[in-house]
Amino acid sequence: MTPPVDLARYLAYLSVTLVMVIMPGPANLFAIATGARRGRDAVVPAVIGMNLAGVVWLGAAGLGLSALSLAFPQVFRALAWLGAAYVAWLGLSAIRAAFWGSGHPGPAVALKGRSALRDGFMVQMSNPKALLFTTVILPPFIDPARPVPGQILVFAATVITLDVISMTAYGYGGAALAARLTEPRFARGFSLFTGALLITAAVLIVLRG
Repeated sequence: MTPPVDLARYLAYLSVTLVMVIMPGPANLFAIATGARRGRDAVVPAVIGMNLAGVVWLGAAGLGLSALSLAFPQVFRALAWLGAAYVAWLGLSAIRAAFWGSGHPGPAVALKGRSALRDGFMVQMSNPKALLFTTVILPPFIDPARPVPGQILVFAATVITLDVISMTAYGYGGAALAARLTEPRFARGFSLFTGALLITAAVLIVLRG
């Protein structure tokens, strides 16, 4: 039985994907901020949300996303700007929480209670890195001599698995620091830090969009 993907081609894809996945782009920065601001329990839902969006992008790749992005680039640009605005708003909420006043939870509680899954989905849907991957990185590894659906399935399973590992590691790394959030001065400083992370992610979305 012929495998869906040639081994040499797959190994080349794997090496490129590993580099893409571990880079601290918008998704990984969001994972750090989520773990730090919301704790360990929010990391997995956020990772699930981001990877559900990844499934949408990869499914779109199978339906000819490359041709669509070339025909209507303004649509994808608008999507990136909307996503950047949303992520920046999350960052500004964290920064505002830092100055809300010690002993008053204010926006910090509101931010922590938000849906991490939904936020993760929206971040990754607006992440130009996802568009770059499906329209530029993935297509060269598709072998026209083999059935395309099987190849996309293998490539998609690989990148999703690597994304889950990377994002979870980044998220738990952020959560490890959250144990000190009971100290008022540290909590205020860390709110500023996570807010800055999210705003940095928003800037990266705009610059790469």
